[in-house]
Amino acid sequence: MSAQSDGPYGPLIPMPEFTPDALRNAVARIAPSRLPVLTQHLFEATTNAQQTQSLAPLRAFVHSWAVFVAIERHPARAARLRELERIVDAGELDPAEAIAEIRAIREAAEGGTAEVSP
Repeated sequence: MSAQSDGPYGPLIPMPEFTPDALRNAVARIAPSRLPVLTQHLFEATTNAQQTQSLAPLRAFVHSWAVFVAIERHPARAARLRELERIVDAGELDPAEAIAEIRAIREAAEGGTAEVSP
């Protein structure tokens, strides 16, 4: 399966706007179990942004969660990524091919989030 493939059904949801609220709503729809992690990450990013007087932590938050949504809105792609991560974590096989495919999946997802890259 190609990292670019949407499968026969396409994405679960359209790609949301790159705002914390839109990303939170998307995560609530496609991966509700991840909402506590998103909320904690947003709290930390906001705190860091205030402390450093920089928007960089918030930009990093948006980019990270936009990539997550870009992957998770395609169930086959998300399942393949988790399978590849298990292969790498298990350490039983040479991880080179799995790592290359993980990189391809993430690059494909980041391709749709270019406007939030620093």
